[in-house]
Amino acid sequence: MEQVIPGSEVAASGRQETFTLEGWQQAGKWFSYEGHAIFSRMGGQGEPLVLLHGFPTASWDWSRIWPMLVREHNLLTLDMLGFGFSDKPLHYSYSIEDQADLIQGWIEGLGLERVHLFGHDYGTTVVQELLAREQEGELSFAISSVCLLNGGLFPEVHHPLFIQKILRSPLGGLIGRGLSRSLFERNFRRLFGSRNPPGRQDMDDFWHLLNYNNGRGVLHRLIQFMEERRCHRNRWVGALQKAEQPMRLISGGADPVSGAAMARRYRELIPQADVVMLRNVGHYPHFEQPWDVYSAYREFRKAR
Repeated sequence: MEQVIPGSEVAASGRQETFTLEGWQQAGKWFSYEGHAIFSRMGGQGEPLVLLHGFPTASWDWSRIWPMLVREHNLLTLDMLGFGFSDKPLHYSYSIEDQADLIQGWIEGLGLERVHLFGHDYGTTVVQELLAREQEGELSFAISSVCLLNGGLFPEVHHPLFIQKILRSPLGGLIGRGLSRSLFERNFRRLFGSRNPPGRQDMDDFWHLLNYNNGRGVLHRLIQFMEERRCHRNRWVGALQKAEQPMRLISGGADPVSGAAMARRYRELIPQADVVMLRNVGHYPHFEQPWDVYSAYREFRKAR
């Protein structure tokens, strides 16, 4: 099944920013994971919905859709280790498996029996690992449903930007530490669609999050997840193919990294694929067109 959403006039009101970055941080709480401080945010009532962010950003990505979702769900999100307001240890072996350990431990520590997962980009890969663990009987909680936003689910059709490629190279450490605001902004803006490109304040906020706690110093370590996707492809693609819970992919079709080609591959490989395409929307649909993403997610949940 595929739906195409060309966009709506009401989407403009959904895009209106509700939080400042400072307010987002002040409303959060920290907990400890392996001796490191992890930033988290929770709010709302209802069934638990865990929101997992992408690379190289943070839970802030969900700020524009948060006010819509929080009316109907018990929302839980965090900045994974190495991202946003969480600690970013310099000499650390960052991995998807470790981030999944973080998420699993957090959910289990909260005593939740069932959760819904909503992942974007890097977060979709963490979702795949959690699905695999559930299928292997390694989770103490059940995953009730899965929704995915633009992510490298299938490495064979993932098209990283040039800056991402060189961050993975032996020079990645130097490139990350020397990354300038202008170079970051030029590459980051390429990820967005034409309808709602990020404004000046948006770029200030993304740049602040990237630099917080020396974030540029760990970019070359974090980005090795692209190699992990290749090495663990069978496990993580298999987790999607074997999943018994409802799943939906919401895809910004103008994303040059993991947009239309990724959605086509999803339809080819996933049984009874449920895909919603957002035209002229890029890599950050929940930030660019939060109302459209919320509408697609609400429909997905109400249909089950």
